[in-house]
Amino acid sequence: MKIETRAVHAGRKPEPGTRDVTPAIHLSTTFQKADDGSLPGGFLYSRADNPNRVALEEALASLEEGETALAFSSGNAATLSLFRAFAPGDHIIAGDDVFYGTAILLNSLAPWGLKHTLVDMRDPANVERAVTPATRLIWVETPSNPLLNITDIGAIAAIAQKANALVACDNTWATPLLQLPLKLGADVVMHSVTKYLSGHSDVLSGALIFKQADSLLEKVRNIQREGGSVPSPFECWLALRGLQTFPYRVRAQSRSAQQIAEFLADQPQIEAVHYPGLASHPGHKIAASQMSSFGGMLSIQVKGGQAEAFKLAAGVKIFTHATSLGGPHSLIEHRASVEGANTRSPVNLLRLSIGLEHPDDLIEDLEQALRF
Repeated sequence: MKIETRAVHAGRKPEPGTRDVTPAIHLSTTFQKADDGSLPGGFLYSRADNPNRVALEEALASLEEGETALAFSSGNAATLSLFRAFAPGDHIIAGDDVFYGTAILLNSLAPWGLKHTLVDMRDPANVERAVTPATRLIWVETPSNPLLNITDIGAIAAIAQKANALVACDNTWATPLLQLPLKLGADVVMHSVTKYLSGHSDVLSGALIFKQADSLLEKVRNIQREGGSVPSPFECWLALRGLQTFPYRVRAQSRSAQQIAEFLADQPQIEAVHYPGLASHPGHKIAASQMSSFGGMLSIQVKGGQAEAFKLAAGVKIFTHATSLGGPHSLIEHRASVEGANTRSPVNLLRLSIGLEHPDDLIEDLEQALRF
């Protein structure tokens, strides 16, 4: 089935008895056992499993074309749970432009003994040089946040296979509509479900999708269940509802982002536009080979510096000055301010999440704001 069909049907079954088409919300934290102590409903305690979480995990596995998925309380919880499945002394390679929250997690695990190296992943040779006998995982983020650098997933997977390591890919920005990392050689996909998949800025959730059910999956599942970093039944229900429309939302957001990137590339007040859909983007060819479209995110660098970037962000009327991404409202944000003292983001960079407003209105909004 096509992804639009799976987005509507995967993980959903009519409720027994009532035959509800829309799944019920199962708020119970505990479930009745049979007289012999067995679990006729298949559930014991909501931290370990819940009907809404199972439905969401089935849907996510289907969309990413993986064997199994695990849902978490946030994207960071999913990332941290995967990292914790490795042992002290193990080595992880990640991009030097990786999401700042991921870098924070890697640094937090250093005292525990988990080692990591950050490299420029735009050139796979940098990754190959960083490999050590202790390398167990290569963490890929493409497009990257917020510079939208592109990594060749297949090339990294080949390096990992040679090193007997695994590849995990943060696919939050691309979504399974635009990019399927498991088909390109990755072993695990991470999503901040908060973003495009739920799609309405009202859910906090994350997920890991595994190419196959193996010992790594079982380690992470144990961390998920025993650590309790699970989404609530209502969060799962909302995310599953949002999944039904995500292909159409992401397709529209991608089309609008392309138009807005092309407009901004011609504006004299803009120093640089970071969007892989532009032919001028250094990663355009690789992105075109592994993505079906280029997504709803772009970043711009404003000429003059931080003060001018703030003026542009303050001057918009339709864009909302807020963090996060993937919802129906277009957002604009000065990333260096959010990331703090250790930011790698240029001080004149603004990140734009393109929503579902008409692109002509968004362009007109940016055009008037650029008259600072």
